[in-house]
Amino acid sequence: MECIILAGGFGTRLQHIVSDVPKCLAPINDKPFLAYLMAYLEAQHCDHVILSLGYKHELVLEWLKTKAFTFKVTWVIEQEPLGTGGGIKKAMQKCKTNQCFVVNGDTLFNIPFAQLLAANEASAKAVIGLKPMNDFERYGTVILDDQAYISKFEEKKPCTSGLINGGVYLLNNVPQIFEHLPKQFSLEQDFFEIEATAQSLKGCIADDYFIDIGVEEDYYRAQKEIK
Repeated sequence: MECIILAGGFGTRLQHIVSDVPKCLAPINDKPFLAYLMAYLEAQHCDHVILSLGYKHELVLEWLKTKAFTFKVTWVIEQEPLGTGGGIKKAMQKCKTNQCFVVNGDTLFNIPFAQLLAANEASAKAVIGLKPMNDFERYGTVILDDQAYISKFEEKKPCTSGLINGGVYLLNNVPQIFEHLPKQFSLEQDFFEIEATAQSLKGCIADDYFIDIGVEEDYYRAQKEIK
């Protein structure tokens, strides 16, 4: 199994706390957040992990030199911001198979990859891991039809309960899946929202541990919860 880690962002919402390293290296209990992501991918039995890097990428590469994993690690470097979709498209150049998983470099969602594979169907372009949440307002909600296909992505608003995009994806038909899209694009707006109208995205619900360290409140919460 192959997996792309999106780790090229600037992390502007955390820069007043973590300014000397990219967000994926933000320290959580004396370890960079990326270490916990790598442990998660080892548990999923990945054999190839591709890092999509940009901002301060040299620090990530220095950290990698000191580590050994159960999988092969390669990377691509964005010389200019490509957006979430463009970063994946560039990283797909390293893929050897026609399927790959994608995770965000600032999010940990412990959904099993096997569950995403089980939810996959031949007609689906992608499977998105969905996390049930209560009493939230910083995430948009995802609406499923009765066949577990995603029918709509709703804007952020206060919600008592709903499903959110957990930031873990299974993409099919790699690399042709993005061949109609430009070099720079948003995965969420330019791909997911359009494909939802075509009923080509499956949803996979898992109530596993989830945290997004991209904002101050959850960064500090991660210090207490991630061991």
